[in-house]
Amino acid sequence: MERKKVGEVFHFFGHIGVAAIKLTDGPLAVGDTVQIQGPSTNLEQTVDSLQIEHGIVANAAQGQEVGMKVRDRVRPGTPRPQGL
Repeated sequence: MERKKVGEVFHFFGHIGVAAIKLTDGPLAVGDTVQIQGPSTNLEQTVDSLQIEHGIVANAAQGQEVGMKVRDRVRPGTPRPQGL
């Protein structure tokens, strides 16, 4: 499948394992596969849950900020959660 940039990580909440992502270039939905890459980050996983302002959502549009549960640490500034 084609990869495309959908956004950037701007914060990581280590105590709950959640990445805060600004969707700058596309939408994101539960069930999508993402790859989060950066100088010290390379994580690929399926989006199991998304939240906006502490509310559970099934999808989010470009321009929104979402919280996504991640398996491993990611770092702010890590570009491109990428849909695969």
